[in-house]
Amino acid sequence: MSPVSRRKFITSSLATTAAVGALASQPARLFARNANQKVAIGFISCGGRARGLMGQFQKTAMADIVAVCDPDQERMDMVVDKIAPKAKTYTDLRKLLEDPSIDAVVVATCNHWHCLAAIWAMEAGKHVYVEKPLSHTQWEGDQTVAAARHYGKVCQIGTQQRSDPMQAEIKKFLHEEKSLGEIQAAKVNRYGVRAEIGKRDKPLEIPKSVNYDMWLGPAQDQPIMRRGLHYDWHWDWNTGSGEMGNWGVHVLDDVRNNIFQDGVKLPQKIFGGGGRVAWNDAGNTPNVHFTYFDTGSIPVVIGLTNLPAKPGDKKTPKPHGPNSGYVAVCEGGELHGQRSHAVAKDKSGKIIRKFSGNSGNVLHQKNFLEAVIANDPSKLNAEIEVGHHSTGWCNLANISYRAGSQMSVNDIRAVEQPQWQQLIDQMEKHLGVYDLKLDDKAIQISPMLSLNEDGQFVGENSETANKFLKREYRKGFEVPELAAMSTAH
Repeated sequence: MSPVSRRKFITSSLATTAAVGALASQPARLFARNANQKVAIGFISCGGRARGLMGQFQKTAMADIVAVCDPDQERMDMVVDKIAPKAKTYTDLRKLLEDPSIDAVVVATCNHWHCLAAIWAMEAGKHVYVEKPLSHTQWEGDQTVAAARHYGKVCQIGTQQRSDPMQAEIKKFLHEEKSLGEIQAAKVNRYGVRAEIGKRDKPLEIPKSVNYDMWLGPAQDQPIMRRGLHYDWHWDWNTGSGEMGNWGVHVLDDVRNNIFQDGVKLPQKIFGGGGRVAWNDAGNTPNVHFTYFDTGSIPVVIGLTNLPAKPGDKKTPKPHGPNSGYVAVCEGGELHGQRSHAVAKDKSGKIIRKFSGNSGNVLHQKNFLEAVIANDPSKLNAEIEVGHHSTGWCNLANISYRAGSQMSVNDIRAVEQPQWQQLIDQMEKHLGVYDLKLDDKAIQISPMLSLNEDGQFVGENSETANKFLKREYRKGFEVPELAAMSTAH
């Protein structure tokens, strides 16, 4: 299928929404008949993030966890023992989705399962709360948005900070009051120390408690050479999205929300890269990553590292601004924003205002449940298309690394933008502590990559970059094509 413009895609989505309007106006359950009736929730995954979400949903007093699913029987048994003793159990999510008593599902699986699980759930008539990042690739994110429109379902992404009232205060401060003048640039940080994940001589033997076929799902059946199966899938492209998809989506979503007010969906150009350095482990995602986004208006840069300030240390290197957050660089000063806290400073560094929040936990889950009960996606604080675009920045940043190669320092510094130059200075110093340079073989960087309005790369090196917009799916676990556009593959 030849690509269709985003404007045509949106028009098509709206037409589809109208077509299913009659269905959307008929809730599966008439919650209004009983004010005490709870939303029946099925959890797809029983891992650490899922268990945290279970507690948050329970605190709303609006949810009843009636079913849980995990390909690892031991993790599922633990949840039944400690959190949801009356829940039905499944190792195959397709069986859970067949249960007509379930109103909504929470998808908290590995990243590579997010879109397919969400699409199957909406196809089965369930509303969906899906953890970030929405997608493993841009193409499947498009299909998930199309599924929400086609099936007329409430679908929220788990960027819970969107439900923190502090964010509205920040937007008013920056855009209505213009207390710091015009916004000139944004600098984003995620500096958090992690450990290497090990490297085996022989592939990991999958625990007998795990239904490995279901754990893999859409991913390819490749040998696992790291120490363990769970969590460290983040650092393998087959199943994860690296730190950019793990934490980068939160901080970049704050930028899209507070600085752009969601007015910029995707950047027009992207440049950057990084490397997996200092460790000799089985991971293949970068532990040092830096990217420049040309939005056509306010430039944005992001720097991420999982390495400590120096070898053997436990301290995180100190960037300009929060370790995990963003800096809005304005005419009259800066706003430093992070999870549940922000501070505005004038040009001399004097604090002129502080903001305090609550991270959005519980409020975000309550927002989702209220939208489910009303059967109204417009009530959502992080509707799925918003999550798709925020995830898109991360997917594109990962492509800028994966489509890259060794580059000279002069080429890396060719972007004459102050925040980019600051970031490169910082990364050069950070890597230098590990006896590395920006132009080492361990660091790969793309040239400036351009995107058209269809979300495809065009021009120089576009052929290489476009290959990463969609993945190969394992037979039986293919993401269905539902969107009125098709990204080149």
